[in-house]
Order: sequence, then structure tokens, then C-alpha cells
Amino acid sequence: MANMQPSLNMPPSFAGASPPSPSPLAGGSGGPAMGQASKEKKMASAEQLVLDLCDPELRENALLELSKKREIFQDLAPLLWHSFGTIAALLQEIVSIYPALSPPTLSPGASNRVCNALALLQCVASHHETRILFLNAHIPLYLYPFLNTTSKTRPFEYLRLTSLGVIGALVKVDDTEVISFLLQTEIIPLCLRTMEMGSELSKTVATFIVQKILLDDVGLRYICATAERFFAVGSVLANMVVSLADQPSTRLLKHIIRCYLRLSDNPRACVALQSCLPDMLKDGTFNNCLRDDPATRRWLQQLLHNVTGGGMGGAPQPGLDHMMGI
Repeated sequence: MANMQPSLNMPPSFAGASPPSPSPLAGGSGGPAMGQASKEKKMASAEQLVLDLCDPELRENALLELSKKREIFQDLAPLLWHSFGTIAALLQEIVSIYPALSPPTLSPGASNRVCNALALLQCVASHHETRILFLNAHIPLYLYPFLNTTSKTRPFEYLRLTSLGVIGALVKVDDTEVISFLLQTEIIPLCLRTMEMGSELSKTVATFIVQKILLDDVGLRYICATAERFFAVGSVLANMVVSLADQPSTRLLKHIIRCYLRLSDNPRACVALQSCLPDMLKDGTFNNCLRDDPATRRWLQQLLHNVTGGGMGGAPQPGLDHMMGI
């Protein structure tokens, strides 16, 4: 999994351990020229590695090197997207492991290799020039089979986490077009599956994705449009709260509370939360967990204020449970 953490494993020349180059501001000669030469050298290296992706014999090493160094190659995403055959090569890596999904026979080596390919797709999904192109090509759909797996072995957990990272990169930038695409392609059930059975980190990323969908007005309306959708999300969030009482995670709890707070912005959902909001969020169970997180404490206070009626003006409105005859 080290391949996915380039910032933690950079060689000394990139991590700042080596002596700094002479600064052009300090009067050193050739500073700008040296910087430009270094930039051109890095770009030439990136271009060669991208070309290597289309050679089956060189692809595995190119995937590894590019995924490790993707943060130091400027404009790698447009280079990947516009280079002939490159995206097709990455998709070939993805579909080649479909047979190992069911029955679950994915090896650690195969998982590492496809995750290196996914890391490059995350780079494309993150870049402002390529994000919508990536979306319009429906490339996220190739990742959905990975999110539909249930094996808890390390290769599959790594695969799900890296796939979620690609979706997370898409939703980081507030864009209703991205949210609409994800809703139309049924990303919510896939995130809920991971929120139920994934590792803490996978649960955190999946919950972050649901949070970003909820924060968009289109997403909030979609999830609160039917009782079934609301209670599907609400029940998973509630189960996660219960599990966190035994194994606290401040970062995961933060996203859960933010999801609940956003749900409370919908009048009918807010009424429903009066009966289905977990007691553990009301009785101080997580006070110690949130001691050093004032922002999340404020979110929780606002949530409780909303749910107890303080944030709702006018006459009481029927909740989502009313729609189900409860």
C-alpha cells in the first residue's frame, strides 16, 4: 500500500533532506535557468512513463513510477488524458481483474497494480481541465464493480479504498453536474455498503462522499424524496454511531454528524430525525471524542437544536415516517 502514499515515501531529493539549491534571490547565477531545466527534465520523464503505459512489457513499472511521483509531475492529468491510448490502457488494467472479483481471488500483487492505475485516474478526476471530460466518458462506472465487493481481505479493502478515492476526488469540488451523475448512476447504495462493512478509512471516505452529495441541494432533495432513501441512509448512519461508541474515530464521527446536520435542513427529514437520531448523539457519549474538535461540537449542537424544534419555524410538518404509515 506504500505506492498510494507518495508524500510519505519520497526520496530525499524530493522530501527536502538534501541541501537546497541556490536561490536566484540570493544572487546565485543561473537560478531560473536551472529551475526550468529541472522542470523540463521532470516533464520529459513523465512523458516517457506515459508512453510506457501503452507497452505491455513496460506498463507495470510505469504505473508504479507515475503513481508514486504523480504529485511532482505538473499537469500529469491532461498528459494522461490527451495521450493516445493511455486511458484505454488504464481501463484495460481495471477490467482485467473483473474475473477475480467473484469468486474473490484477487492477489495482493494484482490489487497493487490496479490500484496504481486507479491512482492515475484519481489524478485525472482531480484536475480542473479533465474532471468533466472524465465524467462525460462515464469512467467512474468502471469502478463500481469494485465498490460492490464484500470480501474483507486486504487486497479487496485496498481496492475499495482506492476506488472511493477516485469518487472522492470528483466530489471535492462543489459541482452539481458531478453530483447529478453520481446519483443517476446509483452511487449511494455502493457507498452505504462500504459504510456498513469497510475498514475505518474506507467508511470515512464513503461517508465523506455521501456528505458532499447531501451538501448539494440536488443531493439532499434526492435522498429525502422518498422514505426508503432517507431511512436507508439514516439506518446506516445510526449503526455507525453505535459502533463508534466501542471504537471511537473522531474523523469518521465528524462526517456522520455533518450528514445528520444536513439532513436536518429538510423539514420532513428533520421531523423524522426526532425519533430516529441515535441517543448516543444526545447523551454526551462522544464528549471526550470531540473534546478537541470545536467545529464538530458546534455541528452537533446545531443538529440537536434543529431536531428538538428550535431550528424549525411555523407549524409542525409530517415527517418521512408519515409517508410510510408509521
